[in-house]
Amino acid sequence: MKSDHRHELKTNELAEWLSHLPEWTKENLSTIIMVCVVIVVGISIYAWRVYNVNVVRVRERAEFTTLINQLAGAKMQIIQGQEQGRDSSFMLLPPAENLEKFAQSAKNDRMAALALIKRAEALRAEVHYGNVEEEYFTSQIDKAKKSYTEALERCPDEPSLASAATLGLGLCQEELGNFEQARQTYQEIAANPDFEPTVAANLAGRRLTTMADYQREIVFGPAPKPTVAAQPSTQIRPPTSSEPTDIIPPYNIYRPLDLDLNFPEAPASPAEANTPVVN
Repeated sequence: MKSDHRHELKTNELAEWLSHLPEWTKENLSTIIMVCVVIVVGISIYAWRVYNVNVVRVRERAEFTTLINQLAGAKMQIIQGQEQGRDSSFMLLPPAENLEKFAQSAKNDRMAALALIKRAEALRAEVHYGNVEEEYFTSQIDKAKKSYTEALERCPDEPSLASAATLGLGLCQEELGNFEQARQTYQEIAANPDFEPTVAANLAGRRLTTMADYQREIVFGPAPKPTVAAQPSTQIRPPTSSEPTDIIPPYNIYRPLDLDLNFPEAPASPAEANTPVVN
């Protein structure tokens, strides 16, 4: 009996709430709209993040991989051209430009920083592979320094990328002849505990120990004069009295030999052939 009465009360409350629903909706219409908007925005943001992770990032990775392969292919063609006496260092410029464009449009800071580092390496390699003027060399190294600096700004808290960009700045200083500034940069990398497990820290330590060798001025001495090898004498000379006498002198080579060439006459008949010859 109590359960039936409880069910009846709930039914009456629901009916009463439904009867007042239109009035309540009019009174709270603005609140309902705001809540709906918040829900729609939240769903949209979640859907965009899922799309960004599953589509945009995968597409960026594929594009970045293609650019790195183009850079490696250009280096191989340059090396092959050098073997044939051709200067093809200019082939590194298009990949470097494409890497810069990719870094400007990339959403992922890590990929953008790595693209800027690879662009700087391509610019430095281009002037080292080819024969360029000093002014052009300086301008390309300055562009590489700018690219390393932008990479460091995009990802300062990533030890591997930050150390690589800092090492690149030191290499640029060294290539421009600023050895003291380069040494300070290498020392900063070696002293940073965050960079200790990185490859750049190991390379910086090596540069500190070997950089003095590259500061020495190399002077090539004059090439030695070619020496003419003595030709063996082919002139035939007669033997002297001190030489062995059992050697036939050259002027006797064509002397006829005194040989007995008198052979017996051929027999005239078979009977004569059986007759022994008596000397």
